[in-house]
Amino acid sequence: MYITRMALNGARRSAMEIIASPNKMHAAVEASFPPLAASNISGTDQDRGECGRTLWRIDPIPGEGRNAWLYVVSPRRPDFTHLCEQAGWPVEGSWETKDYGRLLGSLDCGQLWQFRLKANPVRKVFEDKGSRSDSSLVGTLQGHVTVQQQMKWLLDRSDAHGFRVCMGSDGQPQATVSQRSKVTFGHSGSKVTLVTAVFDGALKIVDPSAFRKALCCGVGRAKAFGCGLMTIAPLSQVLQEEA
Repeated sequence: MYITRMALNGARRSAMEIIASPNKMHAAVEASFPPLAASNISGTDQDRGECGRTLWRIDPIPGEGRNAWLYVVSPRRPDFTHLCEQAGWPVEGSWETKDYGRLLGSLDCGQLWQFRLKANPVRKVFEDKGSRSDSSLVGTLQGHVTVQQQMKWLLDRSDAHGFRVCMGSDGQPQATVSQRSKVTFGHSGSKVTLVTAVFDGALKIVDPSAFRKALCCGVGRAKAFGCGLMTIAPLSQVLQEEA
């Protein structure tokens, strides 16, 4: 597995168009791999195990206007020459790829990490409980829209992905929900509506194998559209004390 970071130039119109469209960014990331490798970006996670799939996420760069980082985790090393020309700084060749294996191999039970995850928190509707009856909603996926619902979505799924969100002395999760949004875009002739949220906080590894799979294969749905990629970093002293 590889992890790549590329700077996106928010001063360029073409960059803003790609950043604003999950569909266009999906296509740009897919084009970074040879045809056989590109097929890993779509489809299901069945039988992939810890071999992983291609995941991506856009993070705004604090204090730098519209500039942003593009993060990609992938089983193959990407070539972002085309994306650098469209949305980056071509003269600088501004992307960096590192072997992800060393970090993945170092993960162990009980470790504390700081994390960031952009996800698509959704639920499947089994019963219409709305004030206005709409039977067409039954069986569909609907996005969680409140902070409380979105945090519960994360907590409910953490054990299955090999981690637990750390709790503070007040008994509350040491995590925040931000950049909550709802975006609609066209994809394959259809309209897609995507509810997303970014989770930042502290976690404890409880199952290293399941956690490695979460880092390599993603968490939740809409992975092709910039959701599911969790990144981790050493825990800050403040969060260590609270955890």
